[in-house]
Amino acid sequence: MSMTILSTKILTSSQKSILTNADIKVEEYDAITIDYLTTPIDPNFKNIIFTSQNTVKAFLQTMGAQNVKKANYSAFCVGEKTKSVLEKNDINVLEMTNYGAELAKILVNQYPNESFLFLCGDKRRNEIPSLLTKHKVTFKEQIVYQNNPNPITFSTDFDGILFFSPSGIESYTAKNNMKNSVAFCIGTTTASEAQKHAKRIIIAQKPTIESVLEKAVEYSRTNIN
Repeated sequence: MSMTILSTKILTSSQKSILTNADIKVEEYDAITIDYLTTPIDPNFKNIIFTSQNTVKAFLQTMGAQNVKKANYSAFCVGEKTKSVLEKNDINVLEMTNYGAELAKILVNQYPNESFLFLCGDKRRNEIPSLLTKHKVTFKEQIVYQNNPNPITFSTDFDGILFFSPSGIESYTAKNNMKNSVAFCIGTTTASEAQKHAKRIIIAQKPTIESVLEKAVEYSRTNIN
């Protein structure tokens, strides 16, 4: 008997193969759609905080790749994938952490006299701006993309559901019940939202899509006959 899973994000072919190679059936959709905003980026800042790949994409779309190269920005980012996208576009990454709270502590402790442009989505977490404000570190916040829920009704009883953000859970549960599905969550913030709906929650080892998939495979091997 194989496990049936729903991914609340469209996976790449290599990501999907992690599941299918483990004999896991996968349905997938984007629980959240992203709208990138075209508001001009403030040119007075050279230190940019990027909290996701979406903030990088929005930044590049607004600025243009060539202008970014000329401007000599310094990046402070959350996530290995975010760092990878920045470096591919010749943006120097000075600090990278897996969570926003960790990055905020580094900024406060190691860069207290610098000023930062904090790029984020409209559903951003409070850890970074609240800590910077508390320690009087100069920053400006700019929303560069919007998260839009994409609620769809599913008739399948999934063994597990892959969640990558709290807003993805809100979107899914707007039209569906978690029932007995295991919630595989990308991190602790997402897991906190999942606790409102799911009986069983498993958190990824690292906050990456691949780590979520690995947890699903691990669960399948030990719990599905």
